Amino acid sequence: MVSYMKSSIFLQLTTTAEHSAALARLQSAFAEACSVLGPIVAEHRCWNRVALHHLAYKKLREQFPSLGSQMVCNAIYSVSRSARLIYQNPASPWSVDKRPGEALPVLRFAETAPVYFDRHTLSVRAGVVSMYTLDGRLRFQLGLAPADENRFREEKLKEIVLSRNDKGFYLAFAFGDAESSSEASDVPEYLLILEPATLAA
Repeated sequence: MVSYMKSSIFLQLTTTAEHSAALARLQSAFAEACSVLGPIVAEHRCWNRVALHHLAYKKLREQFPSLGSQMVCNAIYSVSRSARLIYQNPASPWSVDKRPGEALPVLRFAETAPVYFDRHTLSVRAGVVSMYTLDGRLRFQLGLAPADENRFREEKLKEIVLSRNDKGFYLAFAFGDAESSSEASDVPEYLLILEPATLAA
């Protein structure tokens, strides 16, 4: 099934039980890697993607060898994106500007957290998506209309996200220069904010 927003395409995946299990394993490992980054971000007050990459990439690669180098980079991107929402957004109660000198809360990602892909880990050709998982590449027929195919060839693809809903797994493709949801004020339900006092208890 294909649905649309102005700058996005949402594609529900038709999966077998084996496919769903493989995607769930990838989602769980990705979320775990993101959660490992949470304390590093809070301790070093570092959520710039490039700086966080230099700070944490080696540790993540050693701790999560099965994720592969590019998915580790995508986990760093995911955490950087979420940290901007929590620590920089003026609407956030955890904004650093509202809590000067205080220890930062730690971000923790639930197993339902989305998985971010890029052109190295996911490709779309002739209406078929090929995506990286811990169990090897999986391929799904997308049933795209010709106009949708053209978007993948002609427009800038900003983000590729795998998420789960009550129907199973779906992919969201964001095109162009539209602002990502990290600029919104609502905290996603998969993101847990742990105050320092909670962590010390």
